[in-house]
Amino acid sequence: MRGLIWTAGILALLALIIGAMIKAVAFLLWVAPILLVIAVLLFILKRSGGRRIPK
Repeated sequence: MRGLIWTAGILALLALIIGAMIKAVAFLLWVAPILLVIAVLLFILKRSGGRRIPK
């Protein structure tokens, strides 16, 4: 019976860790596109040298 309790505890801990990792990955999937857009905008601004882009 004690082994069953330990097994259930370990499985619960693994489920908790895996659930937290999945939430972290989901958060990163929302943050990554925003950071990509910011990086592209900064790249364009730096490449233009701060000058206005001709029309």
